[in-house]
Amino acid sequence: MPGNPIDPISPVLQTLDISDLERLAIVMRLKNQPTEIFRAVHALAASAIGLGLFTIMSYDAQREEVERVYTNMPDVYPVGGRKRKQGTAWANQVLQELKPFRAETTQGIQAAFDDHAVMTGMGLGSILNIPVAYDGICVGTMNLTHKEGWYTGRHEEMGMLIGSFLAPALIKCNAMHIDRAMRL
Repeated sequence: MPGNPIDPISPVLQTLDISDLERLAIVMRLKNQPTEIFRAVHALAASAIGLGLFTIMSYDAQREEVERVYTNMPDVYPVGGRKRKQGTAWANQVLQELKPFRAETTQGIQAAFDDHAVMTGMGLGSILNIPVAYDGICVGTMNLTHKEGWYTGRHEEMGMLIGSFLAPALIKCNAMHIDRAMRL
């Protein structure tokens, strides 16, 4: 998504139609995973919730580390980027308690993220981080960033539903990371 990622339209609460979820269920069955489900979730999140920057991170609970496995801005936030996530209020809320994190202002982003200058420098002023979990354990996050004041509680609810379709793909990503680490 080159150029300015910020949509000039104010937040509009969209609805999710059952056909949106049916499409995600169909895409999960396709070959070329996890790429296909990542792209489909990205497209639905963009249309139903709205976003400028979109990333998906896998989460290694043993190492308390996230790794970017999908991004719509690879020049700024490339796939493979890793971050240690331990001992912060954000990590406790999202990765341990499995609750979404929402910051509606640049100050909220600054308080929670070390890379806040990159996001706010692109005009992004609100963020929504959705934990993706399976069997009570976080396997990753779906991260949406937009202009200041964009995200609401309703966006969190939609994000939790849309993000749940990422669980099998993130479990697969985590298994591949473990397998790769065992071979090193």
